[in-house]
Amino acid sequence: MSLSPSFQYMLGRRRLLVLAGLVLALFVGMPVSAQDTEDGAGDAVALFNKGQEAHEKGDLKTALELYTKAIEIIPEFPEAELQRGNALLSLGKIDDAEKAFRRAIDLHPDWTLAMASLGSILVTREQNAEAEKILSRAIELDGQNFPAYSALVDLRLKTAAKPEVLRALLHRIMDLTGKAKVPALLWAAQAALEDALGQVEASKLSAENALAMDPSNRRSLIVLFNAAIAQGDAGRAGVYLDRYRKLSPGSEYLPVMNARALAVQGKPVEALAVLNSVQNPSPEIIELRGQIMARSSTNAADLEKQLVSEPRNVEVLGRLCSMLRTENPGKALDYCRQASEVEPSNVRHAVGYGAALVQAKRYADAITLFRRILLIAPENSMVRANLATAYFQLARYPEAKSEYQWLTEHQPENAASFFFLAITHDHLQEFADAMANYQQFLKIADEKRNGLEIEKVKLRIPSLEKQIKEKRGKKNNAKS
Repeated sequence: MSLSPSFQYMLGRRRLLVLAGLVLALFVGMPVSAQDTEDGAGDAVALFNKGQEAHEKGDLKTALELYTKAIEIIPEFPEAELQRGNALLSLGKIDDAEKAFRRAIDLHPDWTLAMASLGSILVTREQNAEAEKILSRAIELDGQNFPAYSALVDLRLKTAAKPEVLRALLHRIMDLTGKAKVPALLWAAQAALEDALGQVEASKLSAENALAMDPSNRRSLIVLFNAAIAQGDAGRAGVYLDRYRKLSPGSEYLPVMNARALAVQGKPVEALAVLNSVQNPSPEIIELRGQIMARSSTNAADLEKQLVSEPRNVEVLGRLCSMLRTENPGKALDYCRQASEVEPSNVRHAVGYGAALVQAKRYADAITLFRRILLIAPENSMVRANLATAYFQLARYPEAKSEYQWLTEHQPENAASFFFLAITHDHLQEFADAMANYQQFLKIADEKRNGLEIEKVKLRIPSLEKQIKEKRGKKNNAKS
């Protein structure tokens, strides 16, 4: 179970402790003895603090029980209501969480943290008018209410605000990130705005800042996934998709992310199958399905006929570039080139052109192109993978090794990269390094997907062990 963003924010900003004297102030005028008041307040504060300790450890059930007991002792306890709401939210009990946040605001009308939490729930429920009012008021009262800014970004994006509105909000957030030490959620909010405005490189930097502070920040993973998709980098997109899936296996965003990843891999049929499996699809899914269908024709002849009347239709050119790459690399190469000429700034077409060069066994030309692409997209894993293949096929093993090492460092879960890096070390007679990478490959390889390669490695290892034992080959450091 994950802790709610607002609770994480408060932990980072300050540990929320309630002094007994503050609680006692709530009892002024109540017809009870002073001793009873002090004992009751002390018990409530102790329960509240124990609840926070359990909350911080992720024991949400215990935390919720302790907050509830504290409130039973002191019904007017806004801090306990807020934390109770955060625990309920993390448990997925949104109705009860909303009631708790509203109760906290009733008890403490201008408490901006509670307002931000309530506003965030209202955005989720598309109660936009009330959310706008509450979040704007929270920011007016506290110009550094980071959860309120984060929720306001959600509101602006969900309501498809105009670019000028998004830019204005982005400038306000950039003022905060540029001047003060801010939490991951604000960097993630900035990344989301930059992503929506098409500022790909800026959004990547902001998202990476957020992840450096909070590796489980899901919003930043989505932003980096989107950036990889925009650059046609299926490998890197897959890395962020896997990380997001582990954090949110039931997320409503997963079908869209899965479909987009499959589409950029040139698998439109599989992408459509994912989208068609969603019951009650959202407008975003319906729109994406239409886009994929428009560029997923499996009939090359029909697409080529379409080009007669629309010779610069980049979607058709891109589709032909992808679908003909294996069966007719010569034709695919020409379509990839044309797509690149129509959209010279679109890295995806240039990468497709390079991949077609590799399929056509024009390795030297592919190397020239990919090295140019790396100047503007050094983090593109598809470029690195194709460049490594081209070097390998030309027996330029030292250069291939460098690219495969980059891939294993940046995609440590990709078994194929370790397999080819091991073979490259083998060709270079760097046997200890080869062994280390073969072993890593066996450790992470999937038997169904990598069955043939696994058998090859198992056949190679005995003789490799003998060569290492006999101290044959070049001296190396056994680095993976």
